[in-house]
Amino acid sequence: MKKALLAATVVASALTASLVVIPSASASGWDLPWNNGHHGGRSDIPFTEATVTASGNGSFTLKWNAKGTKRVEIKANGKVVAKGGAQGRAVVEGLPAADRQWFDFKPERGQGLRLADRLIALEGTANFRDAGGYRTTNGQWVRMGEIYRSDALNKLTANDLAKLQRLRVKTVFDLRMEDERTKDADKVPAGATYVVADVFAGSGSFQALPRTPDEAVKAMIDAERNMVGAEGGKKAYTQVFEGIRNDRSRSVLFHCTAGKDRTGWANAALLTALGVPRATVEADYLASNDYRKAANDAILSHLPPQQAAVYKPLLDVRPEYLNAGYDEVKAKYGTFDRYLKDGLGIDSRELRELREDLLIG
Repeated sequence: MKKALLAATVVASALTASLVVIPSASASGWDLPWNNGHHGGRSDIPFTEATVTASGNGSFTLKWNAKGTKRVEIKANGKVVAKGGAQGRAVVEGLPAADRQWFDFKPERGQGLRLADRLIALEGTANFRDAGGYRTTNGQWVRMGEIYRSDALNKLTANDLAKLQRLRVKTVFDLRMEDERTKDADKVPAGATYVVADVFAGSGSFQALPRTPDEAVKAMIDAERNMVGAEGGKKAYTQVFEGIRNDRSRSVLFHCTAGKDRTGWANAALLTALGVPRATVEADYLASNDYRKAANDAILSHLPPQQAAVYKPLLDVRPEYLNAGYDEVKAKYGTFDRYLKDGLGIDSRELRELREDLLIG
């Protein structure tokens, strides 16, 4: 049983290492890059909301809200599949099978959006999804099909690998520790570059498990701070950001074991740097609870109630975990742009180039 528990989330079992606890601080009123005129101007994309959600029966639910326009037309595979007014909802059925179904949202005037369901359905993962498809504070949108986040890749099937190759995954960043990588080695698509970016490198052996639910929550909070403040985290996330910025052939994938903690901060930092609102970043972070629910429930169902109560905080993602990362940024760097510059080595010019590359509008 102990072996199964450790295998389920090795990160969680590692998080009782001695970390420096920094007093929390409010994230409001930060001197963020997009508040300094770095983005400039208003977006010409009228959509304030646009989503694609796939269902298990092959249908897709489309939702949109495009202020200031009277008509919206949506195409798939070059054909109109839905249309309506400035605000609408449509269910589309009967589309041919595809690795990923894309929809082109075309407003009456202004720039359109090309969107797909965020989840990438694979046989060997539960939490493989697109990092894009989100609106920024100034009305731009993060491109989809460029950056992916995931849980472990060791169970990918031949079909999965072929699918990722067709989705042009070119670079894979492995955020896991050495024992995780050794025990469950990554499978990567042909032609992709594999990069080790160990977030917890140098943080100790991490062998003790929490004994109470409160200890488990504290372990997760301390781990989040460690991701931001420790040298291993800074080096690893620097590698990821540089890889995203430099790899114009895309797509880039970063992952850990469950795709929720180390991966969660990687995506939160990226979206924050791009100007996505904090509430949206948090919603993306917390979505791991939904995508991993079946797997987590299966683990907890095999544990005695007292042990399950201790283990559940390790399997969850919670707002206080993510907030601890932002609090550490505030305490250690003062502002998020200083974290990007001093912690990850991303200056204003590099950040501007990253936004120009990953944002539309």
